[in-house]
Amino acid sequence: MLPRERVIATLEHREPDVIPWGEHFIDYNVYEDILGRETFVHAKMKETQALWDGGRDEVVESYKRDIPDLIRALGMEIVHAYRVPPEDYRPEPMEKLDDVTYRDSNGDIYRVSATTHDLMPYKRNTEDYVPPTVESVQAQIDRLEDEPPGDPNDSRWELAHHLVKEFADTHYVMLLCSDLEFPRFGATEEESWMNLILQPEVCKKIAELRGMLLLRQVRTLAQMGADAIMPSGDLGSSTALMASPSIYREMVYPWHKAHVEEARRLGLKVLKHCCGHTWPVIEELADLYDAYEGIQASAGMDIKALKERVGDRLCLWGGIWHEHLVHGSPEGIREDARYAFTHAAPGGGYIMGSSHSLAVGAPRENILEMKRCRDEWGEYPIDPRRFR
Repeated sequence: MLPRERVIATLEHREPDVIPWGEHFIDYNVYEDILGRETFVHAKMKETQALWDGGRDEVVESYKRDIPDLIRALGMEIVHAYRVPPEDYRPEPMEKLDDVTYRDSNGDIYRVSATTHDLMPYKRNTEDYVPPTVESVQAQIDRLEDEPPGDPNDSRWELAHHLVKEFADTHYVMLLCSDLEFPRFGATEEESWMNLILQPEVCKKIAELRGMLLLRQVRTLAQMGADAIMPSGDLGSSTALMASPSIYREMVYPWHKAHVEEARRLGLKVLKHCCGHTWPVIEELADLYDAYEGIQASAGMDIKALKERVGDRLCLWGGIWHEHLVHGSPEGIREDARYAFTHAAPGGGYIMGSSHSLAVGAPRENILEMKRCRDEWGEYPIDPRRFR
């Protein structure tokens, strides 16, 4: 089977020849470790600095060169495409306060993470914060009718067009896209969660605006020749759903449903990325999506239990613990693969992947052990006697 055929069979809950492998996000260190050269792909602060310095074209060329090379080097079936900065993009550099701290023009403070090397929000300037109202959000919705539809030839989609041209005949091409999480607002993180209860009408209106934007975007994405989209939005924390299941069902689910229906009408599959504990809404996810990626085992999302409960409806994508990839050993990767292959792969409907991403800190030997497990153990019919 071609890689693309392998994924299609899996999504249709048929057994392919081999378990497919894909990742929705791969950090720069993996590219550099496997390809043996520097990259700007998800290169965190290095990529940010390059864009501040006017290096947009150099960054995009790195994405266009290095994503295909890594997909082929690791033998993955799924190609992940992202929006990139537009042509002539030259953002205003933030003010540097010290080696790891920056301030933007709004007065918000950012710090470079010692763990991931991302430039992360640290302290928000709330002095000039003006909360939305039902009326102000409705005004934004009304203006959408006068705005032109998205342009599939916009330079932001340069990488997507490149990857579709290079891989459409052989691999499964997936476009990462916007998603709707819990529609909250507030001057602080705490206030934003409280407003889901205290200001539900405003939150519902925010969900409507974001849902309508999703529908507009998917009509643009459908013109690019990809196989699927991946809405990337988290609903759960490490211990629980981030808000009440009733809030999800009332405010979020109707727009998730409309988004999936529009994507399918336009010929796209919808492969959902969602971290965290999602058991309270797993039936809704299974009813909507073609695949569920980012299955966070450390949040109680056991892939064996998921296979038993929703595996006949929902393709499961994950199985290798993110924590083990970053902090563990090759033996830990083998244990994860044994468990996932034994319980989730038989009958099809399983894609191997990390429970989050191939992230900063994941050593080369763990990534290559993941590949070895799939290459040596992933042939159908699955036979646990091979798992040694």
